[in-house]
Amino acid sequence: MRWHITAVQAGADAPELVAQVRELRARILFDHGRRPGFRSADGAHVDDQVLDYGAWHFIARREPGGPPLGYIRLSTPDNGHLFQSRAYLGSDKYEELIAERGFLLSETFEHSRLVVEHRARKLGLGVHLNAIAISAAHSLGAKAMIGTSGTKDGQDKFHERFGFVGIPETRRYVEHYAEDVIIMFYRAEDGAGQYTDLVRRLRDEFPALAESGAHTASATFAKPVKPAGLDQAAQSEKDCWRPVLFRSGDGEALSDLLASGVVREVHDTIDTQLEELIRSREPAVRFDEDLLTAKKLEQLNGAEPWAYGTWAFYPWSGRLVHVLPCEEFRLVRTDRNRGKIERPDQRRLLGNRIGVIGLSVGNSAAVTFALEGIGGAYKLADFDEFSLSNLNRLRAGVHHLGVNKAVISARQMFEIDPYLDIEIFTDGLTDANMAEFFSGGNGPIDLLVEECDTPYVKIAAREQARTLGIPVVMDCNDRGMLDIERFDLERDRPVLHGLIGDVKASQLQDLTRQEKVDLILAMVDADKISPQLKASFGELGKTLSSWPQLASGVALGGALTAEAARRILLGDACESGRFYTDFAELIAPDRNTAGAA
Repeated sequence: MRWHITAVQAGADAPELVAQVRELRARILFDHGRRPGFRSADGAHVDDQVLDYGAWHFIARREPGGPPLGYIRLSTPDNGHLFQSRAYLGSDKYEELIAERGFLLSETFEHSRLVVEHRARKLGLGVHLNAIAISAAHSLGAKAMIGTSGTKDGQDKFHERFGFVGIPETRRYVEHYAEDVIIMFYRAEDGAGQYTDLVRRLRDEFPALAESGAHTASATFAKPVKPAGLDQAAQSEKDCWRPVLFRSGDGEALSDLLASGVVREVHDTIDTQLEELIRSREPAVRFDEDLLTAKKLEQLNGAEPWAYGTWAFYPWSGRLVHVLPCEEFRLVRTDRNRGKIERPDQRRLLGNRIGVIGLSVGNSAAVTFALEGIGGAYKLADFDEFSLSNLNRLRAGVHHLGVNKAVISARQMFEIDPYLDIEIFTDGLTDANMAEFFSGGNGPIDLLVEECDTPYVKIAAREQARTLGIPVVMDCNDRGMLDIERFDLERDRPVLHGLIGDVKASQLQDLTRQEKVDLILAMVDADKISPQLKASFGELGKTLSSWPQLASGVALGGALTAEAARRILLGDACESGRFYTDFAELIAPDRNTAGAA
């Protein structure tokens, strides 16, 4: 968000400017009658203070010449005898307070009258104005700052985030402000709290601003701040994968995010989402505009639309997206599943935690599961980074090159449903994290999708799943082969249906290349694989860098594993075994049910 900032030190020859800022302040402070002291009997907004002359006035607009959206005042020691804080405390108490803290009156500045129009408050303008006043004080030689702060709307807490400290014995009710007011004190040497970098940057720009009287300030020139809960947003773009969620009551943190400059796009369709919610609950009702509006107001229950639901910030793309609250979001998102998956079964599916090992072929499964609502929680394991040759089958873009595959999958899933519970294991599945993957972390998994290439991991994972009674599904990406092992029902079942004999994972640590090829051929049952795949094994390391895979087969694998997982988790018929959905057979001429044209 860009702001056009005007900075003027008002002398006695600037009555028109002073009149304008007084009217602006009083109107905002009046706040529709909340503070009646800022309106006169004749209806005019009044905030006359002699302190305005000689003070610095900072006025923010969206563009030059536009209507003022915010304001703050900075008073220098030259007018120290007129400071609001001196009048509030009394001269003796004021001078005593400054001296007790080791400062001189001549090096103490006062900031006051921070006001922002309601429509600009959630956009971070208050943060920028406060930072500008503090930076200007620094530039002008301030060693300390003082000011009065209201407490009803948390203005004192807002100032604390800049390093101001409230003086407890100074808090008292002030009728003119219709709330308790407290004195806040600030030491310049201590920085500016979480906005230290922002204030430092603005301090360097203040001389040019003071000289020209106007400056276009943008959130983008400020180094991103790190409010509480934004640690993930501060990670490098390559590594971050979890969105940051802002719910009701997080307005200040959301404002901080918007002020930080890391948001590249704001996407708000909450009104349309509310309409979908209302229609999905009562599909038989034909809503006219008046009824729909009434229903939306009823749903909001007094909340402002912008404050309803959740704002999800995706740090890897810089998008800030507004969505319905979790339960309502999922009700609408899966509404078109009904008729095939009814609400009770949707809730049962969401209650499961799914483990996925290998996020190339497994990416299709994980994303399909997220789309269909199979599982509300996931554990994703892959050590590999996305490479150019993966672009033939993994749904990602060139900007993902070099990013871990589990990270890519988690991002894609969170962009479908920001309320998911996802854990990732970027070292892949190892002996060191095996127990955490299956049973630790945020909870044990209920089903495993195994799609990795390493024979040791394939067997070790199945041994662990069998011990714990966890069903395993796998797609082979050849002839539509779906493998199902119901270890939840058959604790003594041999892994991979006994196709590799009684081989244990501990025996597979140091296989030669040919031994790995022979073992994989046994796992997939060499007699049943396609002729193309069978021929490719002899060419590995010669004319082929790896075995062939196609996007169509990977997409089919996502569908097959999702179908099996849904049946298993809902208790429908789904037994252990191997099943083929071979397009070479299914689309053969003799299978044509429409006949010749």
